[in-house]
Amino acid sequence: MKKTVLRLILLAGLIPACNSPVEESDDDGVPNTETNDRDKDEPFVTNPKDTVFADAVTIAYASGSVSVDNPYEGKGVSVAADGGRVTVKSTLSGTTVNYVLTGVHTDGSFGIYSDADFRVVLNGVHLICSDGPALNIQSRQEATLLLVGETNNRMIDNNIYSDNAEDRKATIFSEGGLNFDGSGKLVLKGYYKHAVCSDDHVTISGGNIEIQSAYKDGVHANDFISVRGGLLSVTATDDGMECEEGNVEISGGNVTLHTTGNASYNTAKADISSSAGLKCSGNFDMTGGTLNVVSDGTAGKGVSADGNITVNGGSLQIATTGKQFRYGQDDSAAKGMKAEGDLTVNGGTIRITTAATEAEGMESKQTLTVNGGIIEIDAYDDAINASSRIVVNGGEIYAYSAVNDGIDSNGTLTVTGGTIVASGAASPEEGIDCDRNTLKITGGTTVAVGGASSAPTASVCTQPVIVYSGSTSAGQIIHIASAGGTAMLTFKLPRNYTRITMLFSAPNLATGAGYSLYTGGSIAGGTDFHGLYSGGDYTQGTLVQSFTVSSMVTSVGDPSPGTGGGNRPR
Repeated sequence: MKKTVLRLILLAGLIPACNSPVEESDDDGVPNTETNDRDKDEPFVTNPKDTVFADAVTIAYASGSVSVDNPYEGKGVSVAADGGRVTVKSTLSGTTVNYVLTGVHTDGSFGIYSDADFRVVLNGVHLICSDGPALNIQSRQEATLLLVGETNNRMIDNNIYSDNAEDRKATIFSEGGLNFDGSGKLVLKGYYKHAVCSDDHVTISGGNIEIQSAYKDGVHANDFISVRGGLLSVTATDDGMECEEGNVEISGGNVTLHTTGNASYNTAKADISSSAGLKCSGNFDMTGGTLNVVSDGTAGKGVSADGNITVNGGSLQIATTGKQFRYGQDDSAAKGMKAEGDLTVNGGTIRITTAATEAEGMESKQTLTVNGGIIEIDAYDDAINASSRIVVNGGEIYAYSAVNDGIDSNGTLTVTGGTIVASGAASPEEGIDCDRNTLKITGGTTVAVGGASSAPTASVCTQPVIVYSGSTSAGQIIHIASAGGTAMLTFKLPRNYTRITMLFSAPNLATGAGYSLYTGGSIAGGTDFHGLYSGGDYTQGTLVQSFTVSSMVTSVGDPSPGTGGGNRPR
């Protein structure tokens, strides 16, 4: 076993000037050439552990030296160092070598060329590289980055890369698949382009990864991104997480994404480009874990997929604050969740807020289906929108729009189950809008209020629907009781309307039965889902009308000029 110590030698010209050549622009953005303060002198406690790894090459960085312990020298693994720049070349097969990195170097890096799978073990290492990636994996093999428990690790690159002969575009860059595991902490700053990038895939199974800044994307991959565990926190100018040509899946862990980049117009493509917390060209699937997204830039998206979005479980929280972006006759707006394909929710919890012009909460360019889960949306524009159709078979949905429709389908809308509370703005906006297409209700509980409403299609409904029109005030209660006094509906209005149209349907309504509708009064106790009460004691207000449900659609109150279907193209 041979041990070598390589001293740091500063040679004239070793560190490139700021006008050194940079990589050419590629599909994922132009490199950063602005000046930056990389806080080289900021103290960082690495806290390495005295841990023994089998089949290990150990590399210990220090301010003036690099110490290498290589048991495979002459056996297929060579390690060379130039100052703090360490390069490994491996042709070894049959053994997964552990490259264990420790120590601190303020102008150091680790690069590897390998024909076999390997692991890079981060055991309390802090590397700042002045002219390239801090960790540069030029291998198509699967690479695992193991974060040793209770250690702190940090890697920072520069906004200037001195050599563009290789494909390098991140603080941690890999040609092959890149897997993160362990329980230690890793802090990253990406000044050139991305913080983490793989030209294959990125998998996060463990570790505490904090990307404090990224000039472009926080995590960028070509084939797919999978988060299965650990903690990931990203602050990025462009996308928090992007997969160029494949899917993104989250099945575990805790992910927090914060993006700040503004939209721009690409004259070559004649298209508007905007940032997103999570973006993929394929599908996005969430089955577990937690995803929190904040998007501040103009026209910024929370989650954006060119394919389908499917949520089966987990917790997803999205907030967008960006304004609309306009370029000539073209424009783009912020959105909480957008799928170019279908959007399906089978379970989990989704909470979305948007706050600017045309900023919708949840949008599908095809079919939007809810089979389960909890969805709560407080949007500036449409809370829920679909181009083809909307189907609700289950779950709990709250859809509030400040200026537009609560739920808007440009095609048909079908409700077979679940609970819906939808609130649109004053007329001509609607609680439910399906553009004069079929509105079919066969089950579930639906309460939709707005200045107007699409009319249910009586010929296809199999569950009675009551449509109430009248004058109201903010916080007013609307209560419907059976002839025997059983509460059918107790609902507190979410805002002030001069006039409302309320659509109500529930499984306990029956044709041929008599009911009474009251406004005002008070409610004590019970459970409250955004104004829809279950149980509790209602104190009677003013009786508006007693009526009999004689058909599938029964109108109550003053005649409503706003009932009968969406009247504006979408």
